[in-house]
Amino acid sequence: MLVEVDIKRVIGTPSAYAVFLGNAEKTFVLSVGPGVGAAISMTLEGVEKVRPLTHDLISSILAGLGVRVERVVINDLRAGTFFARLYLREDGEEGARVVELDARPSDCMVIATQSGAPIFVDRSVLERVEDVGHLLKNENG
Repeated sequence: MLVEVDIKRVIGTPSAYAVFLGNAEKTFVLSVGPGVGAAISMTLEGVEKVRPLTHDLISSILAGLGVRVERVVINDLRAGTFFARLYLREDGEEGARVVELDARPSDCMVIATQSGAPIFVDRSVLERVEDVGHLLKNENG
C-alpha cells in the first residue's frame, strides 16, 4: 500500500541536506548530497537559474519527448539506504505506456517537484522509519 507524502522542509549543512518528508501521520528524514539537496531547495523556492542544472535538463528532455512524470515511489529501505522508483508516462496514439525506473530517491524528489508529480512511500517503509515531526514543530514554535 502506498502513502502520499510531501516535502515538508529541506535543511542544508556543509556536507549534506536533510529532506523532511511526511504527512499528517508521520514525518521522516532522508539525508542527500549537497548538489541534489541544493537542487531540491532551489526548485521548491522557485529560484531562477542562469543555466540548466542536470535535473532541469532531464525534465526538459522528458517534456520534449512528450513524457510526463506520473509519480515517485520510495519503495524500500535496506541497511539505512532508501530505494525509489520513478514512473514515467507517455500517452500515444496506441494508448498509454508507463515505464518504471530504479532511481535514487533524491533525484526522484527533484524531478517530481519540478513536474508537480506526487511522491509516495510504501507503507512498509513508513512503518520502519523514525517519526521526526517533533523536530520541525520545536523549530517553529
